[in-house]
Amino acid sequence: MLYPFMTLPDETEIVHSEMILSDGIKHVKVCIEKPVEGGFQSAICWLPENRWEKVTGYTQEELDKLHKLIQSRIAEIYQRAGEYSLNLARITNKESCPHE
Repeated sequence: MLYPFMTLPDETEIVHSEMILSDGIKHVKVCIEKPVEGGFQSAICWLPENRWEKVTGYTQEELDKLHKLIQSRIAEIYQRAGEYSLNLARITNKESCPHE
């Protein structure tokens, strides 16, 4: 599931996943999308690796600016992703254990 994080003045939407634990590392998927004539510019950045994938329509300069923005807000992204993970775990536990 993806959760809203911020909307930039140019209508770029940034959303993120809950915390994803893999091999003992807490990962967060950050998705970026901006409407443009005829479609969207989009990209995915995986934290903490800062690995970009599925980049469509962004120049390297634009990606560098987005990378700096994400890095400047990484603590907030991780905090919110962790909160969503906790809430998801609570909901899942309530659904699987209705008598508790």
